[in-house]
Amino acid sequence: MPKKILLDCDPGIDDALAIALAHGSDGIEVVGLTSVAGNVDLDNTTNNAQRLAEYYGLDAPVARGADRALLRDNVRADHVHGTNGLGGVVLPAASRSAVDEHAVEFIIDRLRSAPGEISLVAVGPLTNIALALRREPRVAEWAAEFVIMGGSFGRGNVTPAAEFNIGADPEAAAVVFGAPWRTTMVGLDLTLQARASEPVRARFSDLGRLERELISPVLDFAGRNEQYRERGPAVHDVCAVARVLDPGLITAVPARVEVETAGRFTTGMTVVDFNAPAERCNAEVATELDQDAFWDVVTAGFRKVAAGLP
Repeated sequence: MPKKILLDCDPGIDDALAIALAHGSDGIEVVGLTSVAGNVDLDNTTNNAQRLAEYYGLDAPVARGADRALLRDNVRADHVHGTNGLGGVVLPAASRSAVDEHAVEFIIDRLRSAPGEISLVAVGPLTNIALALRREPRVAEWAAEFVIMGGSFGRGNVTPAAEFNIGADPEAAAVVFGAPWRTTMVGLDLTLQARASEPVRARFSDLGRLERELISPVLDFAGRNEQYRERGPAVHDVCAVARVLDPGLITAVPARVEVETAGRFTTGMTVVDFNAPAERCNAEVATELDQDAFWDVVTAGFRKVAAGLP
Protein backbone atom coordinates (compact mmCIF):
# COMPACT_ATOMS: atom_id res chain seq x y z
CA MET A 1 0.00 0.00 0.00
CA PRO A 2 1.33 3.48 -0.81
CA LYS A 3 2.09 5.86 2.03
CA LYS A 4 -0.39 8.69 2.34
CA ILE A 5 1.21 12.12 2.67
CA LEU A 6 -0.08 15.60 3.36
CA LEU A 7 2.42 18.11 1.94
CA ASP A 8 2.65 21.56 3.52
CA CYS A 9 4.56 23.72 1.05
CA ASP A 10 5.46 27.17 -0.28
CA PRO A 11 6.00 26.61 -4.03
CA GLY A 12 8.84 27.52 -4.88
CA ILE A 13 11.00 25.80 -7.46
CA ASP A 14 12.10 22.87 -5.32
CA ASP A 15 8.56 22.53 -3.94
CA ALA A 16 7.32 22.12 -7.51
CA LEU A 17 9.77 19.26 -8.04
CA ALA A 18 8.88 17.72 -4.67
CA ILE A 19 5.20 17.67 -5.64
CA ALA A 20 6.15 16.01 -8.91
CA LEU A 21 8.10 13.26 -7.12
CA ALA A 22 5.23 12.66 -4.69
CA HIS A 23 2.69 12.43 -7.49
CA GLY A 24 4.89 10.29 -9.71
CA SER A 25 5.81 7.69 -7.10
CA ASP A 26 3.82 4.48 -6.77
CA GLY A 27 4.77 4.38 -3.10
CA ILE A 28 3.01 7.66 -2.25
CA GLU A 29 -0.59 8.87 -2.31
CA VAL A 30 -0.93 12.64 -1.90
CA VAL A 31 -4.04 13.38 0.19
CA GLY A 32 -3.66 17.13 0.09
CA LEU A 33 -1.45 20.18 -0.36
CA THR A 34 -1.45 23.07 2.09
CA SER A 35 0.15 26.40 1.27
CA VAL A 36 2.09 28.78 3.49
CA ALA A 37 3.83 32.08 2.85
CA GLY A 38 7.54 31.50 2.45
CA ASN A 39 9.56 31.52 -0.75
CA VAL A 40 7.02 34.03 -2.09
CA ASP A 41 3.79 35.50 -0.73
CA LEU A 42 0.77 33.34 0.07
CA ASP A 43 -1.20 34.32 -3.04
CA ASN A 44 1.60 33.00 -5.22
CA THR A 45 2.34 29.86 -3.19
CA THR A 46 -1.34 28.91 -3.19
CA ASN A 47 -1.77 29.70 -6.87
CA ASN A 48 1.35 27.70 -7.70
CA ALA A 49 0.16 24.71 -5.68
CA GLN A 50 -3.16 24.73 -7.53
CA ARG A 51 -1.57 25.14 -10.96
CA LEU A 52 1.09 22.50 -10.34
CA ALA A 53 -1.45 19.95 -9.13
CA GLU A 54 -3.59 20.44 -12.21
CA TYR A 55 -0.61 20.52 -14.57
CA TYR A 56 0.65 17.21 -13.19
CA GLY A 57 -2.81 15.64 -13.13
CA LEU A 58 -2.71 15.36 -9.33
CA ASP A 59 -6.25 15.07 -7.98
CA ALA A 60 -5.70 16.41 -4.47
CA PRO A 61 -7.27 19.35 -2.65
CA VAL A 62 -5.28 22.51 -1.97
CA ALA A 63 -5.89 24.47 1.24
CA ARG A 64 -4.67 28.03 1.76
CA GLY A 65 -2.73 28.62 4.98
CA ALA A 66 -0.88 31.27 6.97
CA ASP A 67 0.13 34.46 5.19
CA ARG A 68 2.69 35.57 7.78
CA ALA A 69 5.02 34.30 10.46
CA LEU A 70 3.77 34.03 14.04
CA LEU A 71 5.66 37.04 15.40
CA ARG A 72 8.00 38.40 12.76
CA ASP A 73 8.03 40.30 9.51
CA ASN A 74 7.90 38.05 6.48
CA VAL A 75 11.12 36.91 4.81
CA ARG A 76 11.08 36.01 1.11
CA ALA A 77 13.38 34.12 -1.26
CA ASP A 78 12.20 35.54 -4.59
CA HIS A 79 15.85 36.17 -5.55
CA VAL A 80 16.12 32.36 -5.76
CA HIS A 81 12.60 31.49 -6.97
CA GLY A 82 11.55 34.55 -8.97
CA THR A 83 8.70 36.92 -8.23
CA ASN A 84 6.05 34.29 -9.03
CA GLY A 85 7.91 31.48 -7.26
CA LEU A 86 8.51 29.38 -10.37
CA GLY A 87 11.35 31.28 -11.97
CA GLY A 88 8.98 33.09 -14.30
CA VAL A 89 7.37 29.89 -15.62
CA VAL A 90 3.63 30.51 -16.04
CA LEU A 91 1.53 27.36 -15.96
CA PRO A 92 -2.10 27.28 -17.15
CA ALA A 93 -4.59 28.64 -14.65
CA ALA A 94 -6.18 26.01 -12.44
CA SER A 95 -9.84 25.25 -13.05
CA ARG A 96 -10.48 24.46 -9.38
CA SER A 97 -10.18 26.84 -6.45
CA ALA A 98 -8.56 26.09 -3.13
CA VAL A 99 -10.93 24.49 -0.62
CA ASP A 100 -12.83 26.77 1.74
CA GLU A 101 -11.18 25.19 4.79
CA HIS A 102 -8.09 26.93 6.17
CA ALA A 103 -4.90 24.87 5.95
CA VAL A 104 -4.65 24.60 9.74
CA GLU A 105 -8.11 23.05 10.00
CA PHE A 106 -7.44 20.94 6.91
CA ILE A 107 -4.33 19.45 8.55
CA ILE A 108 -6.17 18.75 11.79
CA ASP A 109 -9.21 17.24 10.06
CA ARG A 110 -7.23 14.99 7.72
CA LEU A 111 -5.00 13.62 10.46
CA ARG A 112 -7.94 13.18 12.84
CA SER A 113 -9.82 11.22 10.21
CA ALA A 114 -6.99 8.70 9.73
CA PRO A 115 -4.82 8.56 12.86
CA GLY A 116 -1.49 6.87 12.26
CA GLU A 117 -2.04 6.64 8.49
CA ILE A 118 -0.84 9.96 7.04
CA SER A 119 2.75 11.22 6.90
CA LEU A 120 2.90 14.98 7.44
CA VAL A 121 5.65 16.56 5.35
CA ALA A 122 6.50 20.26 5.69
CA VAL A 123 8.85 21.88 3.18
CA GLY A 124 8.22 25.55 3.94
CA PRO A 125 8.18 27.70 7.08
CA LEU A 126 6.48 25.80 9.89
CA THR A 127 3.74 28.33 10.64
CA ASN A 128 0.78 26.13 9.64
CA ILE A 129 2.14 23.17 11.61
CA ALA A 130 2.70 25.24 14.75
CA LEU A 131 -0.81 26.71 14.56
CA ALA A 132 -2.27 23.24 14.07
CA LEU A 133 -0.40 21.93 17.12
CA ARG A 134 -1.57 24.84 19.25
CA ARG A 135 -5.17 24.33 18.22
CA GLU A 136 -5.08 20.53 18.47
CA PRO A 137 -2.04 19.03 20.24
CA ARG A 138 -3.14 15.51 19.24
CA VAL A 139 -1.86 16.25 15.74
CA ALA A 140 1.48 15.03 17.07
CA GLU A 141 -0.13 11.68 17.93
CA TRP A 142 -2.17 11.34 14.75
CA ALA A 143 0.64 11.85 12.23
CA ALA A 144 2.21 8.59 11.08
CA GLU A 145 5.51 10.49 10.86
CA PHE A 146 6.62 14.10 10.58
CA VAL A 147 9.32 15.09 8.11
CA ILE A 148 10.57 18.59 7.39
CA MET A 149 12.93 20.20 4.97
CA GLY A 150 14.59 22.73 7.18
CA GLY A 151 17.39 23.50 9.56
CA SER A 152 21.06 22.66 9.58
CA PHE A 153 23.69 21.38 11.96
CA GLY A 154 26.30 23.38 10.05
CA ARG A 155 25.89 26.81 8.52
CA GLY A 156 22.70 28.48 7.37
CA ASN A 157 21.70 30.07 4.08
CA VAL A 158 19.41 32.97 4.98
CA THR A 159 21.92 34.02 7.65
CA PRO A 160 25.23 32.40 8.63
CA ALA A 161 23.34 30.55 11.39
CA ALA A 162 19.82 29.96 10.03
CA GLU A 163 18.35 27.94 7.18
CA PHE A 164 15.53 29.76 5.36
CA ASN A 165 12.47 27.74 6.44
CA ILE A 166 13.45 27.89 10.11
CA GLY A 167 14.71 31.46 9.94
CA ALA A 168 11.46 32.64 8.33
CA ASP A 169 9.48 31.65 11.44
CA PRO A 170 11.74 30.49 14.29
CA GLU A 171 8.96 30.72 16.89
CA ALA A 172 6.85 28.29 14.86
CA ALA A 173 9.83 25.97 14.49
CA ALA A 174 10.36 26.05 18.26
CA VAL A 175 6.74 24.99 18.79
CA VAL A 176 7.13 22.16 16.30
CA PHE A 177 10.36 20.76 17.75
CA GLY A 178 8.86 21.05 21.22
CA ALA A 179 5.87 18.86 20.33
CA PRO A 180 5.72 15.22 21.52
CA TRP A 181 6.74 13.60 18.24
CA ARG A 182 10.10 12.83 16.68
CA THR A 183 10.78 15.22 13.80
CA THR A 184 12.84 13.97 10.89
CA MET A 185 14.94 17.01 10.00
CA VAL A 186 16.17 16.96 6.41
CA GLY A 187 18.36 20.03 6.53
CA LEU A 188 20.94 21.81 4.42
CA ASP A 189 23.74 19.41 5.35
CA LEU A 190 21.79 16.71 3.50
CA THR A 191 20.01 18.67 0.77
CA LEU A 192 23.17 20.33 -0.51
CA GLN A 193 24.25 16.82 -1.52
CA ALA A 194 21.28 16.71 -3.94
CA ARG A 195 22.55 18.92 -6.76
CA ALA A 196 20.95 19.02 -10.18
CA SER A 197 24.30 19.00 -11.98
CA GLU A 198 24.66 18.68 -15.74
CA PRO A 199 25.05 14.86 -15.57
CA VAL A 200 21.92 14.68 -13.41
CA ARG A 201 19.96 16.89 -15.77
CA ALA A 202 20.96 14.67 -18.69
CA ARG A 203 18.74 12.03 -17.07
CA PHE A 204 15.72 14.26 -17.76
CA SER A 205 16.35 14.64 -21.48
CA ASP A 206 13.57 12.22 -22.48
CA LEU A 207 10.84 13.76 -20.31
CA GLY A 208 9.26 15.72 -23.15
CA ARG A 209 6.90 18.53 -22.17
CA LEU A 210 7.67 18.20 -18.47
CA GLU A 211 11.35 18.82 -19.11
CA ARG A 212 10.82 21.59 -21.66
CA GLU A 213 8.01 23.45 -19.96
CA LEU A 214 8.97 23.16 -16.31
CA ILE A 215 12.05 21.26 -15.18
CA SER A 216 14.68 22.91 -17.38
CA PRO A 217 13.32 26.47 -17.05
CA VAL A 218 13.09 26.37 -13.26
CA LEU A 219 16.48 24.71 -12.82
CA ASP A 220 18.04 27.20 -15.23
CA PHE A 221 16.58 30.05 -13.18
CA ALA A 222 17.69 28.61 -9.85
CA GLY A 223 21.14 27.87 -11.25
CA ARG A 224 21.79 31.57 -11.80
CA ASN A 225 21.98 32.07 -8.06
CA GLU A 226 25.59 32.50 -6.95
CA GLN A 227 25.44 29.66 -4.43
CA TYR A 228 24.47 27.18 -7.17
CA ARG A 229 26.49 28.25 -10.21
CA GLU A 230 29.38 25.86 -9.74
CA ARG A 231 27.62 22.56 -8.93
CA GLY A 232 24.01 23.12 -9.92
CA PRO A 233 20.94 23.97 -7.81
CA ALA A 234 20.07 21.86 -4.80
CA VAL A 235 16.59 20.31 -4.87
CA HIS A 236 16.06 20.73 -1.15
CA ASP A 237 12.38 19.88 -0.78
CA VAL A 238 12.59 16.82 -3.01
CA CYS A 239 14.78 15.22 -0.34
CA ALA A 240 12.04 15.36 2.29
CA VAL A 241 9.59 13.54 0.00
CA ALA A 242 12.31 11.02 -0.89
CA ARG A 243 12.83 10.29 2.80
CA VAL A 244 9.18 9.31 3.16
CA LEU A 245 9.19 7.34 -0.06
CA ASP A 246 12.35 5.35 0.71
CA PRO A 247 13.97 5.99 4.10
CA GLY A 248 17.02 4.00 2.99
CA LEU A 249 18.03 6.80 0.62
CA ILE A 250 18.93 9.04 3.54
CA THR A 251 20.98 8.26 6.64
CA ALA A 252 19.58 9.98 9.72
CA VAL A 253 20.78 9.85 13.31
CA PRO A 254 19.03 10.65 16.61
CA ALA A 255 19.69 14.06 18.14
CA ARG A 256 18.26 16.78 20.33
CA VAL A 257 17.27 19.86 18.31
CA GLU A 258 16.45 23.23 19.82
CA VAL A 259 15.59 26.37 17.87
CA GLU A 260 17.21 29.67 18.79
CA THR A 261 14.64 32.47 18.92
CA ALA A 262 16.47 35.22 20.81
CA GLY A 263 20.08 35.30 19.64
CA ARG A 264 21.41 38.53 18.23
CA PHE A 265 23.29 36.72 15.47
CA THR A 266 21.82 33.22 15.71
CA THR A 267 18.03 33.59 15.58
CA GLY A 268 16.61 30.72 13.57
CA MET A 269 19.57 28.44 14.21
CA THR A 270 18.80 24.77 14.82
CA VAL A 271 21.11 23.78 17.66
CA VAL A 272 21.75 20.06 17.20
CA ASP A 273 23.14 17.88 19.98
CA PHE A 274 24.18 14.52 18.58
CA ASN A 275 25.45 13.50 22.01
CA ALA A 276 22.15 13.92 23.84
CA PRO A 277 20.91 10.94 25.88
CA ALA A 278 18.42 8.79 23.98
CA GLU A 279 15.52 9.87 26.17
CA ARG A 280 16.13 13.54 25.27
CA CYS A 281 16.37 13.06 21.51
CA ASN A 282 13.44 14.69 19.72
CA ALA A 283 14.62 14.34 16.13
CA GLU A 284 16.21 12.19 13.47
CA VAL A 285 18.69 14.42 11.67
CA ALA A 286 19.60 13.60 8.08
CA THR A 287 23.33 13.41 7.41
CA GLU A 288 24.10 11.47 4.23
CA LEU A 289 22.39 10.95 0.87
CA ASP A 290 22.77 7.93 -1.40
CA GLN A 291 23.04 10.20 -4.42
CA ASP A 292 22.91 7.66 -7.24
CA ALA A 293 19.91 5.86 -5.78
CA PHE A 294 18.22 9.18 -4.99
CA TRP A 295 18.45 10.41 -8.57
CA ASP A 296 17.27 7.03 -9.86
CA VAL A 297 14.13 7.37 -7.72
CA VAL A 298 13.58 11.02 -8.68
CA THR A 299 14.02 10.36 -12.39
CA ALA A 300 11.58 7.43 -12.25
CA GLY A 301 9.00 9.63 -10.50
CA PHE A 302 9.42 12.44 -13.01
CA ARG A 303 9.15 9.97 -15.88
CA LYS A 304 5.78 8.76 -14.63
CA VAL A 305 4.52 12.33 -14.29
CA ALA A 306 5.75 13.16 -17.79
CA ALA A 307 3.95 10.15 -19.24
CA GLY A 308 0.68 11.12 -17.57
CA LEU A 309 0.52 14.87 -18.16
CA PRO A 310 -3.06 15.88 -18.96
